[in-house]
Amino acid sequence: MTLNKVPFSVLILTLNEEADLPRCLESVAGCDDLVVLDSGSSDRTTEIARQTGARVFHRAFDTFAGQRNFAQREIPFRHRWVFHLDADERFTPALLAECTAAAKRDDVAGFYVAPRMLWRGRWIPRCTDFPAYQARFTRVPDFEFVEVGHGQRERPGTPMGWLKEGYLHDLSSGGTAEWLEKHRRYARAEAAAHLATAGGNEWRDLLGADPLLRRRAVKRLSFKLPARPWLRFLYQYLLRGGFLDGTAGWEYCRLLARYEGFVAAEIRARRGQSPGTSHA
Repeated sequence: MTLNKVPFSVLILTLNEEADLPRCLESVAGCDDLVVLDSGSSDRTTEIARQTGARVFHRAFDTFAGQRNFAQREIPFRHRWVFHLDADERFTPALLAECTAAAKRDDVAGFYVAPRMLWRGRWIPRCTDFPAYQARFTRVPDFEFVEVGHGQRERPGTPMGWLKEGYLHDLSSGGTAEWLEKHRRYARAEAAAHLATAGGNEWRDLLGADPLLRRRAVKRLSFKLPARPWLRFLYQYLLRGGFLDGTAGWEYCRLLARYEGFVAAEIRARRGQSPGTSHA
C-alpha cells in the first residue's frame, strides 16, 4: 500500500520501538510526510525511522496528550490533517481511502477512529469492545488533546466526525510480560484519573444519547463495584462474547482481569489502604 499524494501527514510516537516500527512504517510506505516523535530511544528506533525517510523529532515524554499537542504546535507538518499512530499500530488500505476523503472536510476538527485490536495475530473484537473509538485523525492547529487516565481524548466541545474503517493495533507484539509491565503503568494513571474525577455526572451521561459518553459513564460507574477483576472477566468473556474470540480471547480476558486488579490496588494505595490485588 502506498500513500502517494494523500492530503494528510502521519505522526508516530516512539520509545525503543525497533521491533514494531518497521511494520508500522511499511503500512504507510510512500507517505510524503512521515514524522516520528521519539522520547529518548536507546535502540535503533530513530535510525530505522530515518532510513525510511521519516523526519525525527525528540521530546521527553510527559503524557500522550502532551506529546501529541507538542507535535501539532511545534512540528511543521506538510499537510493540515495528521493521523496519529503508535509504533505497534498499522494502517490499512481501506482506512487510507476513507482518510483521503475525510481530509476534504472543514466542518470538523477531528475524527474518531476505532482500532481493530489483535492478540497473537487474531482480531479479538469482543474482548476489546469494538468499536472503541479514539480521536486519531486531527486537523492542525485546530485540534487539542486532553490527558485522561493513561490515554488522551479530544477537548470537550470539539466538533468531531466518525470514520467507519479502523487501524490495526497489535496488543501482543511485545509478549505478555511487556503487556503486564505497560498496564501496571497504565493502572497508576487510571487510578489517579478516577480519584480526580469521582463524583461526576455519570448518570446523566449514562442516560444521554451520545454512545461515547455512555461508554465513558459506564466505565466511571464500574469503579464503584466490588470484585472488579472478576466482574471484568465475566463481562468481557461471557456477556461481551469474548469466548467467541477463541484461545486469544481467553488469554486476553484474563489479562484484563489482572489489569483491573492493578487499578484496584492503586486506588486502595492512594486512599491509604492495603494495596493487595485480585487475579482471575
